[in-house]
Amino acid sequence: MTAKGNLPAAAGSVVVPYGHVVGNEKWRGSGMARRLQGKTKLVFEDGLGLVDFHLSNRICVLYISEADLVAGDEFKRRLVRFRNTSSLGGIVIVEKTPISEQYFSAVQKLVVLQLGMVLLPVANQEEASQLITQLVREQSKDHTSNPFLRKQCSQLAEASVFRTVQQIPGVGKTKALLLLQQFGSIHQICNASVKELELVVGPTVAQQIHAFLGS
Repeated sequence: MTAKGNLPAAAGSVVVPYGHVVGNEKWRGSGMARRLQGKTKLVFEDGLGLVDFHLSNRICVLYISEADLVAGDEFKRRLVRFRNTSSLGGIVIVEKTPISEQYFSAVQKLVVLQLGMVLLPVANQEEASQLITQLVREQSKDHTSNPFLRKQCSQLAEASVFRTVQQIPGVGKTKALLLLQQFGSIHQICNASVKELELVVGPTVAQQIHAFLGS
């Protein structure tokens, strides 16, 4: 039996007042909530399911803490459930610390390459609260169409993809740029054959990319 609390909210099902953040009830009284309340208008709701914070009616944040990364694969199942069942635009904020850094490459691969979501690393909850506040303030500049937020999320997604491609064994900044210029999207890179990759990065790196993306 699936609990209601494990289901993500659908787009439009949560109404976010202008200039507000709607937080999952589980964050009430937390350090993150206190920091956000000092910078933006934060209200809490039950029933947000897998979502931690709603920044607008269509954009939400899923937060992965250091403890989540160290604890095992539950956070991965949560992200996959969200992507498979929600029409919301999801931003995944991940705590990248000296302890959790060893897991970060695998998280990048899952979030960006496999799920096609935006990933933003932060050092701690204070930095996360600053990031959330910035996104809310920018989208509030035009709350009817939110063009900046769409642009901001697009830019964040592109930067996240670029960083992730650089993490593939044998691929640095130059080869990552060449790959994205040649194939146009991370989806096309994933679907490229070894021979197609060889034309851009050579046989050795092409094999490494194919092995990494196919694993």
